[in-house]
Amino acid sequence: MGNGPEESIGTLVGRLADDARAYAQAEAKYYRTVAEERLGEARVGLALAAVALLLGLAAAIALIVGLVLTLATLIGPGAATLIVVALTAGIAVGLGWLAYQRLSGVFRNKS
Repeated sequence: MGNGPEESIGTLVGRLADDARAYAQAEAKYYRTVAEERLGEARVGLALAAVALLLGLAAAIALIVGLVLTLATLIGPGAATLIVVALTAGIAVGLGWLAYQRLSGVFRNKS
């Protein structure tokens, strides 16, 4: 068929193995690069989410303190603290129970 000498089967298999190795290394390098790029993007998003969470917690604390101070003028500081703590704890327990119900379904064995 060709004008040049034909290569032996051993040579062709060796070249095929070299090409497959080079292809696998190139694919690994590509996916590593993609993963590093996405991780870089995720770091910025996670940092922003952490700052937003901290600011949200600070606002919630300020709201709770303001509620205690406002109620303290009406019913006294002890009773105001007790009411606000009980209300906040009730909300926390309710939300925790809802989270438990949702997450317990996720981790159940579905086989």
